[in-house]
Amino acid sequence: TRWQIDMIYLKTAEEIEIMKGACDLVSRTLGEVARWVAPGVTTLKLDTIAREFILDNGGKPSCLGYQGFPGTLCVEVNETVVHGFPSAYVLQEGDIVGLDCVVELNGYHGDSCYTFAVGEISEATARLLKVTKESLYKGIEAAKAGKRIGDISNAVQTFCERQGYSVVREMCGHGIGKSMHEDPEVPNYGRCGIGPLLKPGMVIAIEPMINLGSKNIVIGGDGWQCRTKDRKPSAHYEHTIAIHENGPEILTTFRYVEEALGITEA
Repeated sequence: TRWQIDMIYLKTAEEIEIMKGACDLVSRTLGEVARWVAPGVTTLKLDTIAREFILDNGGKPSCLGYQGFPGTLCVEVNETVVHGFPSAYVLQEGDIVGLDCVVELNGYHGDSCYTFAVGEISEATARLLKVTKESLYKGIEAAKAGKRIGDISNAVQTFCERQGYSVVREMCGHGIGKSMHEDPEVPNYGRCGIGPLLKPGMVIAIEPMINLGSKNIVIGGDGWQCRTKDRKPSAHYEHTIAIHENGPEILTTFRYVEEALGITEA
């Protein structure tokens, strides 16, 4: 047992209302960046667009400078699982790129990630993206007051593993509020009925990181950038959600991204 479990901050209804502002801004930021994701564009360009959009809208890019992190976005190209740096890398047809963004607005944070197809991608990779995104919603469905963190973890894991994918163990979702990362941790694998109790007022970021190949990852010498060991693609989607008596509320949205991409969700 970790003593930090006592450090889960429950939010008031007022705080959750304030957090909706940060969550809307991070969602709109990803929607703005979505318009630029295409072959021939550098990931640094995407990062600049995100940073300027956040600042223009009165927010602060939470990741920029965090323990020395060099970007507004965590950029996850192909086999990069999380925490990739924006760079001069030029996106190629057939790549995928996860863009994970955290915004601070009015003292609270909102966190979201979306994995984009760059031009036409392979069928196998497209299916990985679809299943990973669906697994996020499976996790959210399990996030009910009175359940436990392990119920979310198990919902994500079983859904993905049944379809032949593997779940990254070292990286996980987290509580969020005045800090970008708060307790509890929200792993994407685990057993039902274990872990901290889900209570009304908890706000957490659920973020499946799912690999096409093996679950094993390698963390780079910079201590940040992490990729799949077998260099097969990894997908990543994330929403910030609030736990209420009557069920979970998704505070971030992919609507702006999907409008930009011309995707109509069923």
